[in-house]
Formats: sequence, C-alpha cells, structure tokens
Amino acid sequence: MGKKKILFILASFFIVQLGWSQKSFPILESAKNSINYKGNPTNATERKSLAFSDKGAWFAFGFLDGSEVQAGFSGPFLMTEQNGVWLSPSFVSLQLKDENKQEIINWKSALVAQNSYNSHLEQEFKNEKIEIKQQLVFLSAHSALQKTSITNKSGKVITLFPSYESNIFLDDLQLSKEGKALKIVSTKSTATGYIQFLNNNPEIEITKQGYKAQTEKLVLKPNETKEIVIAQTFIFAQYSWKNENEAIAKTAFNTVLNNTQKEKEKQLGQLIDKKKSIYKDGVYSDLVAKLVLTLQNNTRIAAEGLKHGGLFPSYNYEWFHGFWAWDSWKHAVAVANYDGELAKNQMRALFDYQEPNGFIPDCIYRNNLLEENNYRNTKAPLAAWAIWKIYEKTKDVNFIKEFYPKLKSYHNWWYKERDHDQDGLCEFGSTDGTLIAAKWESGMDNAVRFDDSKILKNGEKAYSLDQESVDLNSFLYAEKNYLNKMAEVLKLPQEAKKWKDENVTLKAKIQNQFWDAATGWFYDTTIDGKTLIKAMGCEGYSPIWSEAATAEQVKAAKGNMLDTNSLNTFVPLPTLAANHPKFKPEGGYWRGPVWLDQSYFGINGLEKYGYTNEANELAHKLIYNAEGVLDKGTSIRENYQPVTGKGLEAFNFSWSASHYLMLILEDK
Repeated sequence: MGKKKILFILASFFIVQLGWSQKSFPILESAKNSINYKGNPTNATERKSLAFSDKGAWFAFGFLDGSEVQAGFSGPFLMTEQNGVWLSPSFVSLQLKDENKQEIINWKSALVAQNSYNSHLEQEFKNEKIEIKQQLVFLSAHSALQKTSITNKSGKVITLFPSYESNIFLDDLQLSKEGKALKIVSTKSTATGYIQFLNNNPEIEITKQGYKAQTEKLVLKPNETKEIVIAQTFIFAQYSWKNENEAIAKTAFNTVLNNTQKEKEKQLGQLIDKKKSIYKDGVYSDLVAKLVLTLQNNTRIAAEGLKHGGLFPSYNYEWFHGFWAWDSWKHAVAVANYDGELAKNQMRALFDYQEPNGFIPDCIYRNNLLEENNYRNTKAPLAAWAIWKIYEKTKDVNFIKEFYPKLKSYHNWWYKERDHDQDGLCEFGSTDGTLIAAKWESGMDNAVRFDDSKILKNGEKAYSLDQESVDLNSFLYAEKNYLNKMAEVLKLPQEAKKWKDENVTLKAKIQNQFWDAATGWFYDTTIDGKTLIKAMGCEGYSPIWSEAATAEQVKAAKGNMLDTNSLNTFVPLPTLAANHPKFKPEGGYWRGPVWLDQSYFGINGLEKYGYTNEANELAHKLIYNAEGVLDKGTSIRENYQPVTGKGLEAFNFSWSASHYLMLILEDK
C-alpha cells in the first residue's frame, strides 16, 4: 500500500473520530446568518426579533444582543401559548462561578461570535481562562438540545460551579420539580414543558418569578473540555411524553447535530441542483437556503385543531398563527420541491375541514378559544394546482386518488354557490352575506376593483358580489385542466373528457368577456358581463398564467407588463398599475404594493407563452430590487413597495419565500 493511500486512510479516520466539522458542510457554511435572530425580548408579546425553529416545533430561539448577552439563547418563543409569547428573555442561561463565588467570565465582553445555520444556532465566548461554545439543535418537533462546551485555557486546574436562574414573563404558568426535571404547566395550553439537565443531578428551586438550578461542579485540567447538555421540551397532550423522554435519554448531542447538518446540506444540495441555468451563481444558492429557512421557521406539526402539519404565513405576526387556504396551496407547491410529505399534509390540513357541500374554510387554527376558524368565506381555487404539482414531484397516484373526489366537490361548489346568474362564470362572495368577507374571498381584500361592489343573495349561506372576476374564472379554468390530468391518471376517460369540454367553453368566455383590446388588459366585469371594471390590476395576469389567453392577447398584455410607467415598476408587477389615480405604493395593501404570488403568476405566465427573456428581466428586478432579499440577515417580507423596494407588512413571510423559490427552481 502506497504512502499517499495510508495518509488518506489515516486522515479519513481522524475526520470520523473528530466528528463532522462545519467545513464539511459548505452549503450551510456559505448560507450562515441568512436571517438575523438577534434581539432582546423585554416582555411576552414583543415582536421585534425573529426566532429559529426546526422539525415543525411550536417553539423557537434566538440570540441575545448587545448589553443583554448571556450564556443562553433568547426565548423560547412559545407558539404553544396564546398567539406566540416569549417565556423569558433567556430561560436556560448559564452562570459560571469559581471557588471564590466570583463570576469567571463577563459574557458581554467575552462574546466572540453568534452564528445561525439552517441546522442550528451557535455562539462562542472567550477570555484568558476559558473558552465556551454553545450550540442549540432540534432533536424533534417537541425537543431542542442545548450543549455548552467549556474548555480550560489556563495552565492550572480550575473548578467551576454552573448554575441557572431565570425569571419568566408569564403569570399563567406553574413551575414545579418532577424527578430531575423542571416542569412547566400552563392554564392556557395543553402543551407541557420539561427542562432536563442531562447526566446531572441538579438542585432546582422554584422562585416567585421563575426558578434557580445548581448543577454539579466541574473540575477542568489545563486544555480539558467538559460539556453540559440540557433538553428543552414543549409537547402537546396528544403526543407521548414518555416516548419523547426515552428518545432524549438515548440521544447523543453530537449525533443529532451531525445528522441534522447532513440532512440540511443534502436538502439544499438537491434544491441547488434544480436551479434554473440563469441562477447558477452562488448568491442564488444562498438565497435558496434563506427561502427554505423562512419556510422552516414557519412549519408546525399537527396540534389540536390543526390535524395535519403545515406552515403559518408568519409566526412573527400575532394573527397569523394558523393555516390559510390559498396560502396553503402556495406553500405546498414550493415545499413539494424538498418535502413531499409536508406538502401533502399542508393540503390535508385544510381539507380536514371541508364541508359536505365542498366548501373549504378560509383559515383554521390550533385553538378556537383563541381564534375561531373562518367559515365566512373561502379563497381562490388553487387547490388542484397544488395537488398536481405535488403529484409531479412525488408520482404518488394514491395521493391523486385521495384528493380527486374532494377537489371535484370543491370545484363544483363554486358553480353551485357562486354563480348568481348561472351563466358559467363565477363571482367571489361570502357565506354570511357581508361585503367584507366577499372581498376577503378574493384574497385581495381592499383591491380597487371592489370599491363599488355590492352583495347579492344566491341562496341560504350563499352570496355573490355583483361582478364576475377574471382571476376567479381563470383559476377555475386551470382547475379544470388539472382535474382533467388527474382523471387521466386515474383512468377515468369520460370524466377527463368532461373537464376538457367544459374548458373549451370557459376559455372562450374568458377571452371574450374580460378582455379589453383598447388597453390590452383583462378586467373584471359587471355581473351581466357588459361593462368592464377598468382598474388595471394583478388579476389581469391570471388568464396568462392559466393559459386561457390567446397569443395575441398575451402579446398586448406584455406591453403593459414591461411599461415602466404602468406595471414594470422598480419592483415589478404591483397589484395596481402605477399610473392609476388610486395607486398607493405604501400602506395600500392590494392597491399598489407588490405581492410575490401575483408577480410570480405574471412572470410564470410569460414563460408559458415563450417570453423567456422578458420573464427573466422581471424576475431579476423582483429579486434584486426588493429590499434585503439577497442580503444576509434581512428576512423575507409579506409584500414590497413597488417604487422604492422597501419591505412591508409581516416579516418571515411564507408565501413570498415560496414564490421566490418557484421562480428560481426549474418547474419539473
């Protein structure tokens, strides 16, 4: 055996023995700190800082910042409680004293680094005597592990006395000792917390404000390292604490961390391989990691009223702690690129609440004592699109078999409950007869096209707006196409033909009724179909995306989409044309700001009609001109100011991340 081969084997052996270093994960390393998790919670409901979670957990952590730095991570931020609250500034924060009861390190001045990865959080401290490294990784959806490695850098033996002390923000929690664990019970949640100092016999004291814990002393020889591992668990009653506790006891921290790093590196590597050729540069690989991390932070396992896992629109916004219908359809399409089961469950979560007549509620929540599920309206029909895209990625025929009848029922519901004049063109509406809920059903709550709308009664719990919407009927056209494909997969030729025949008729209606040749755009019309409601908005992209438009219509519409005075703004394809008198680029919600889903529909529509260069030009502006999208630390926002690019509304927004991901990846 040659010397080179022997050296290679020895080197490989030492790498295995030492464990995987961060440099073994180049994608994770390149994309580190893509979202800024630094902040100092000062009360339970503060929303100034973001937090990291994984595995679908209902709790999250961050970094303490500046003068508040401690040897612990901020939080946890508990989504098990209310609409998300901070338990404490840092519930598990280490204090280290020497034999003279003196603090051996000043955490603020000794801080060396704080780094976040898609896999974990870590921070390092250092002074002339000791070096400390803390890492936090999620073992499961129920438990996170926090390891503190303490290394003696002095030339003498040192004895350290680790302790923990924390005050909590919440007065609805009861802390107690259960064996060697600190137990946390809430009057407002069925989730129970357990803090365990693993391989240790802690002395735990419950205080009026929180708790104190003293763990066993550490004696460190020069250059010796010792570790403290703590498990933080928050587990809902529907899951087994016994099983989770057994899993914690069997687990080695380094194994969990290495496995998580390998899993994330592989996940991101596979996504990077799917990037379109124009996005091969490394900056887009880092963006992919940021987008997936955004979705990861919003992912939740099934809990209580949410019977399947899925994604919040944003955990950082108080009123988004649930699943919304059309958000879910969009999340599922993006997530199918890297987690087919999560994508399937996101769809199941809403269909769990499908009513016998086919209706899907607008949104559902974990705890209806906090917020009631919204049955006042549904959302635009994009479910069949999502189901088909999941099928394309997973090739799971049983999934199509599971959903095809449900999708038929949902699709047919629109024609039964939302076609006031029974002319084959539907209207947005509500179940409670209110105008506001009818506008919500479109998803474009305050769009200019609805400024003069009125409500009409169709039947019991069935009301329509007095206008026929181009986007709704374009989405129904797309649904028929996807249902046709599903029927073919399921070998139902008569049903496949029915969907195809229906679409011939619908396509002609869309091309004729909603199109205005004079301005080169698609608009809503009055319910009789005779008058166009001329507000040039993002709904006009929908016949292009659904491929219901003629080639000549798309060519004309493209002129508006590329016009810098109209729709080709600094961040392109706003919800209302910039030259409309009611254009309100900031604070306008659906009257100007750019929403990524609508921009995606426009860009993807151009691609479908062969306008690849024009689509790429708009996508480039959408990526580069929206504030912070490519920057380290800046989170993905709910929408963007079309003229300045400023990020608006909620932080860490799922459907924005979803559609950026769709833009960058090949749709295969």
